[in-house]
Amino acid sequence: MARVKRGTISMKRRRRVLKSAKGYQFGRSKKEVEAKVALRKAGSYQFAHRRDKKSDFRRSWHVKINAALHPLGYSYSKFIGIAMKKKIMLDRKILATLAEHNPETFARVAKEVMGK
Repeated sequence: MARVKRGTISMKRRRRVLKSAKGYQFGRSKKEVEAKVALRKAGSYQFAHRRDKKSDFRRSWHVKINAALHPLGYSYSKFIGIAMKKKIMLDRKILATLAEHNPETFARVAKEVMGK
């Protein structure tokens, strides 16, 4: 029976792991076992935080809209409540973009929603 040498496959796997862990601190970028653990943890954090990112963006939209409404004398909760009742089809992302980049347009939209 012919002899099977596995060195090439092992080295390929080791190089792939260490290449993926490049830039990690301490032994996590140099030692295969530590690199594997670090990559496993990184993957689980990445998976979990893909969902958290959505709520982080939504929270920032609330802050931007609220900051643009306060100088006009309106509160965020009343503004959103009235907008929902009037079935205004602008979502929070668009409102936040308007508040940040086009404050004059946002002020007109806010006055239209609040009915003043």
